Amino acid sequence: MSDPYAELADPFARHYATVRGQVRAVLAARQLAEHAPAPPALVADIGGGAGPQAIRLARRGYAVVLLDPSARMLGMADAALAVEDEAVRGRVRLVEGYGEDAPAVLGRDACDIVLCHGVLMYLDEPRPLVAALGAIARPGGLVSVITKNAAALAMRPALEGRFGDAVRAFDAAADVGGMGVPTRAHTLAQVVARLDAAGCALVAWYGIRVFTDHLGERAPGVDMADVLAAEWEAGRRDPYRQVARLLHVLARKR
Repeated sequence: MSDPYAELADPFARHYATVRGQVRAVLAARQLAEHAPAPPALVADIGGGAGPQAIRLARRGYAVVLLDPSARMLGMADAALAVEDEAVRGRVRLVEGYGEDAPAVLGRDACDIVLCHGVLMYLDEPRPLVAALGAIARPGGLVSVITKNAAALAMRPALEGRFGDAVRAFDAAADVGGMGVPTRAHTLAQVVARLDAAGCALVAWYGIRVFTDHLGERAPGVDMADVLAAEWEAGRRDPYRQVARLLHVLARKR
């Protein structure tokens, strides 16, 4: 199969090392842990790329299948796993494929936790993928979706001083993301409705990157613990979470 995301692999790797990338990774994991079953539950990481969440979960004792269409991304995940201990490596399986094909590849009603973090914004039509997420989750299983927040597209350009772009963003449904390519945004209502159509009922939702989304490629500093603490509080409280760059929606399969 062709590699649709090969050119994004290196930018994603650089992103994980920034304040913004660390906030996303740490908050996603902590928010997920509030609702996930204990290990050794089976996790499907759909579009998990180079494996930051898959490896984090494997370290905690979860069994993880990472399904991604990018051979380049999977190669990076394999390299990251190579420096982990044998027990962690043994808990992660890397599979090349599209998320929409997950029911055929992984099986229906097979997974205790299904992750789809930062994928929907790259799709013209997300409903087939969301349907696949619901299909592979077992009854009672948790589905975790992270996508760009359509209600907050004006925040980043305004905080960066690009006020003309901010004005245009108020009625937009997409913008150029941190990877330098146009990506789509979704409202909370849209995500909840699509999960509901896939047989999954809302459990909780959070915001990710309320205070740090405008920091570009800034590296973490000595105040990173305070940054994460502030973002954690903002991401679970109104009105702050409503203007976060990313929505984190958790739902349970009926």
